[in-house]
Amino acid sequence: MSPTITDEAASGAALTRIAAALTRAAAALVPGDALPEVVFEAPRNLDFGDFASNVALQLAKRARRPPQQLAIELLERFFADDPSLREIVSEATPLGGFINVRLAPLAWQHAVATILREGADYGRGAPAGERVSLEFGSANPTGPLVVVQGRTLSLGDSIANAMRFCGIDVTTEWIINDAGSQLDTLGRSLYARYRQLTEPNFPFPEDGYPGDYLVPIAERLRARDGARWESAPESEWLPAFAAYGRDELVAEQRVTCERFGVGFDLWQSEKAMHAAGAVEAGIAALRERGLLYDEDGAIFMRTTRFGDDKDRVIVRSDGRPTYLGADVAYHYDKLRRADRAVLILGPDHHGYIARLASIAAAFDRPGAISVMIAQQITLVREGEVVPMSKRAGNVLTLDDILDEVGRDAARYFFVIPNADSPLTFDLSLAKEQSSDNPVFYVQYGHARIASIERRAPPELLERALLGEGLTRLTDPSELALARRLAEFPETIRSVVAGLAPNRLARYAQSVAADFHQFYMHCKVLGDDAELSAGRLGLAHSTKLILANSLTLLGVSSPEAMERTESP
Repeated sequence: MSPTITDEAASGAALTRIAAALTRAAAALVPGDALPEVVFEAPRNLDFGDFASNVALQLAKRARRPPQQLAIELLERFFADDPSLREIVSEATPLGGFINVRLAPLAWQHAVATILREGADYGRGAPAGERVSLEFGSANPTGPLVVVQGRTLSLGDSIANAMRFCGIDVTTEWIINDAGSQLDTLGRSLYARYRQLTEPNFPFPEDGYPGDYLVPIAERLRARDGARWESAPESEWLPAFAAYGRDELVAEQRVTCERFGVGFDLWQSEKAMHAAGAVEAGIAALRERGLLYDEDGAIFMRTTRFGDDKDRVIVRSDGRPTYLGADVAYHYDKLRRADRAVLILGPDHHGYIARLASIAAAFDRPGAISVMIAQQITLVREGEVVPMSKRAGNVLTLDDILDEVGRDAARYFFVIPNADSPLTFDLSLAKEQSSDNPVFYVQYGHARIASIERRAPPELLERALLGEGLTRLTDPSELALARRLAEFPETIRSVVAGLAPNRLARYAQSVAADFHQFYMHCKVLGDDAELSAGRLGLAHSTKLILANSLTLLGVSSPEAMERTESP
């Protein structure tokens, strides 16, 4: 029986040791202060090694010799100073001034042992003491959630999950935009649908919200109130219809969010915020900082101090706050209860970025508000673009997407590309049970491992979970998979740093691909019990990483799946 991998046997964090040794070698060969930090990155071509550093390129000018020559000397000094490094470095080569390092199998065997030991907590960060306000998905309460909200909801919830996994205290927020003129338009649209239930020819407002989604709301209102509003003046029915329509639609939006697997810590009504004096509080705070002045009955904010081309009105001469005034109030409140605020907005909100940056700077928190724009979506079915038009009223709702492809596919497809890239959502592909469908491909990897574990003898699975046999993992496909699994903690950190859940989706696909290669090359349950235990431990570690990745993306991890072709 081979020994179980331990921290001591693996000599600790391999890259930390290697970086420290290279730093010592550089200090000896290139005297001087402020040596550059030795940083390792994965090369594009893994044939060169597991990691590469450009420290020789950075120091070549100061050392007065070619980068390649310096790289050779650094490596010679590196091993001469600490011969034990050969236990964790199987190969180190200078190439074009880069130092390419391939770790010994022990390092990757250790990574698998760590995953088995820590389980679902592998890569999880300790509480960081940072508070983040994360707003996403917010939509006008004038209609059902549509496809663009599906994208912002998927992005935002995945980022929130990743932040919490990294130890950040996140408050997820939804702003109900119910303080503008759109509520009056909603009230008139709903009133027209209410009247049309008994008078089919009753005119619909030209600027009203088309589509049939207001009809069932109108039916419920008529069932409750009958003909009460038919003879009432507009001054009475308009606020009542606007409030009823808002409340009904917000309730529907919340149900859709729950169906999509997204919950919010705070649903904030803009109208209620105004009524509570939040606008006045924000304005008072700016006035204390000398950032406001009055002109022609209006109140201006000195946004030119923060790079704007002109100062902006925050309260109109009639006393109504502008959009900027509302934003001042809302984000003043956010920045009092959070260290920073992140907003994920739709494709028509680029103008908000500079405005919100000015607000953060005005409250002495420059850079504390980040804005992420989710670009436009094109839906495709059977190779044909699906027409969507709010004006025509033929909008495909998020519920329609969920009915057609399900939550898992929708959540995954919405985050695959960068948020700032347009998304083409292939509805037909999202329903395929084949390796061409990325979410199916990843989920099938998890289900395949679950099937292996069900077939494994219980005593063998127990040995595998204890980390036995890991020193037998030396096949290139085994080490490649182990190396990929070890990238999980850094991948999650990069998702948070870059607000980029697409990196996690792509990573999960890479893990699944590496697992399928391993599965093709290595028989997991064979006659050699020790080797089988090691391979089963590697498979279980893969299952853990796939499950964690899918969970953070809001996608399920099935234990069994049917397929139409083998991935």
